[in-house]
Amino acid sequence: MAYLHALSSDIVLPVDARHALLVGRVWSSAAAGPSPVLFSNGHLLDLSSLAPTLSALLEIEDLVARLSATSSFTDLGSLDDFLNGKAGTLLAPADLQAIKAAGVTFADSMLERVIEEQAKGDPLRAQEIRGRLAPVLGDNLKGLVAGSEKAAEVKKLLQDMGLWSQYLEVGIGPDAEIFTKAQPMSSVGCGADVGIHPKSDWNNPEPEVVLAITSKGEIIGATLGNDVNLRDFEGRSALLLSKAKDNNASCSIGPFIRLFDGKFTIDDVKSAEISLSVKGEDGFEMTGVSPLKAISRTPENLTSQLLNRNHQYPDGALFFLGTMFAPVKDRRGKGLGFTHEIGDIVEISSPKLGRLVNRVEHSDTCPEWTFGITALMKNLAKRGLL
Repeated sequence: MAYLHALSSDIVLPVDARHALLVGRVWSSAAAGPSPVLFSNGHLLDLSSLAPTLSALLEIEDLVARLSATSSFTDLGSLDDFLNGKAGTLLAPADLQAIKAAGVTFADSMLERVIEEQAKGDPLRAQEIRGRLAPVLGDNLKGLVAGSEKAAEVKKLLQDMGLWSQYLEVGIGPDAEIFTKAQPMSSVGCGADVGIHPKSDWNNPEPEVVLAITSKGEIIGATLGNDVNLRDFEGRSALLLSKAKDNNASCSIGPFIRLFDGKFTIDDVKSAEISLSVKGEDGFEMTGVSPLKAISRTPENLTSQLLNRNHQYPDGALFFLGTMFAPVKDRRGKGLGFTHEIGDIVEISSPKLGRLVNRVEHSDTCPEWTFGITALMKNLAKRGLL
């Protein structure tokens, strides 16, 4: 993987890292393989003796208490030495977990999805459609609770106006859109290149909170994610969702999962603000903030729709909650809106979750994903961890 070697621990860690319970995953040069790790006093401690995979680690019922015995874990080196490549590399904090995502969970993103649908993936038409639909849809969608009686009333109103859409159905209707963002083991971590399809001319980052969920449906922590999205692909047809979402290196997660304890809870997640910064080699800069309190469904409701008696995830799941940030700032010309250029540096951050940093490349020039579940099992067996 190509990594941003200028990264350092003070850039990527939460502001209160000293008091945060942070677990993650690294490729350790010393161990010759991947290991689940605990951040402690600037260093990363190997948790392989507790569990060989991060997914198995998160299933331990008394995990917070078990992690307090830091003296029993091997020190793999400083976080900085993994960020600069000296000791290995920082991986996405995920291995066997399903990588799932909820879509159209904020009113602003609902509007933009409808615009994509109306524009048929053509960014040249987006500005005109946005100006026509925003006054009507924006006012009706603001503050709506998905699945509520009020939402049903708005649905009927918009249907009568001929403005109903499949995106509004999942945005304010009773059933959330939940899809597979990426395959287990395929996500990239903080510092890696993130990929956009070379045939896409209208795309954007999606800064999101990602929940860590056990096989029993318990939310035990959170991290940050970039659900890279191809607006032209999905806009042409919703049936192209998989091509719009699941490409080589198109899913970034990290830097660490912050576990819930006495200092960090689900309420901190609900009040989190997710910041986005994009800086291009062409001098272009864009920033934005997505407050999670504006979400139309609670994290608990979305999780209950993800994992229940109808659908199980025995290795747990990492679950993207969606974003309200749909960038429209013109870049390539007036009315063309935003799209990525190769070399963009994307930073997604929140004070209590840290900072996820990636550089944009085409998915076919990002390193190929070759280390899957079979390779992981062989590696762990060779190291005597299975």
